[in-house]
Amino acid sequence: MVESPGRITLWGIEVFMAAADERSISAAARRLGASPSTVSQQLTNLESAVGATLLDRNARPVRLTRAGEIMHRRAQAILNEAAQARAELAMSDLSMLTRFRLGMIEDFEADVTPQLLTHMADRLKSCQFLLETGASHTLHDLLDARALDVIVAAEIGGGADWTEVHPLMREGFVVAAPRGAVDPRKDVLRQLRRLPLVQYTQRHYMGRLISSHLSGQNLTLPHRFELDSYHAILALVGQGSGWTILTPLALMRARRFADQIDVLPLPFAPLSRTISLTARRGILGDMPAEVAETLKPILQDSIVSPVTERHPFLAGAVKVL
Repeated sequence: MVESPGRITLWGIEVFMAAADERSISAAARRLGASPSTVSQQLTNLESAVGATLLDRNARPVRLTRAGEIMHRRAQAILNEAAQARAELAMSDLSMLTRFRLGMIEDFEADVTPQLLTHMADRLKSCQFLLETGASHTLHDLLDARALDVIVAAEIGGGADWTEVHPLMREGFVVAAPRGAVDPRKDVLRQLRRLPLVQYTQRHYMGRLISSHLSGQNLTLPHRFELDSYHAILALVGQGSGWTILTPLALMRARRFADQIDVLPLPFAPLSRTISLTARRGILGDMPAEVAETLKPILQDSIVSPVTERHPFLAGAVKVL
């Protein structure tokens, strides 16, 4: 009996694309939530089906063969068509959507994300939701790598031509200082200079944005701490170890320290960031726009209204778009 060739599967193609993009079997496994042995087996099956070696797995890092380069070009078109087919089916009957991969910034994990998922789960009865929570730059990388369908994150520059962007809210940065340490009727910046700046990490986009803004104001502010945790930063501020520049969303996440700090406008040119929903253009039909519209009243009720009620000076600086 002649042995029948293997079959090309969408899962096999997804595994191949992940391995090609990550240039590592173990990294591809982490991205896909699978084991390295599963990834290796799927690659072997796909190579058997097409009759060619696609990846040089002995190389470090893993690299595409010439056949793999051809397959890589075709594979993306296949995955795009499959995604568009799923989206069209879902748009005609939302109950047919079986998987939705969502990335959300950490700022939304407690107040916003559960409400959005509950709303979507009520509409998409048979859908499996895969949630990735992380920093904005990480989520943009995962969307670029096609590991996520939709992300809600801070805009980090001009949108690529393959994206569709739906702005959700804008928030202005503020100063958080130890309670009673700054008299707002006097020179605020001069008073702040007496304390070290507790800086948000420059490994993240928000930290780089703050640092760039300070440089643009010709401000050099001494700092002893550079941290990636809102809670740790505001704990230090509350204890009198310094002051910081953060967003209202950061204050919402670490509101347990609210009675230990004073929140003030920036004593120099304003700085803001925009939170947007971003997806790959033309893949999910109207769904990204629908999700964005679902999010806006949630953001108004959960973020904007509480923030502006507590800090009236932020009215207009924090708003749904």
